[in-house]
Amino acid sequence: MIEIFCIRLKELRQEKGISQLTLAHNIGATQKAVDFWEKGINEPKISYVVKIAQYFDVTLEYLVGLED
Repeated sequence: MIEIFCIRLKELRQEKGISQLTLAHNIGATQKAVDFWEKGINEPKISYVVKIAQYFDVTLEYLVGLED
């Protein structure tokens, strides 16, 4: 599931044309945290997953790969 999250996070961010830093500022995280999430080095807390889903207007299920 984390692999799908990493891929979808990066895809959503790139489709919106924003940097890791911009996303980080908008969800209250650091650029390094976003980078680590996209690389699968660290997993975000659920509170960040919720903020990411809200920011990109997608469901949690989509973001973590439970639905297409």
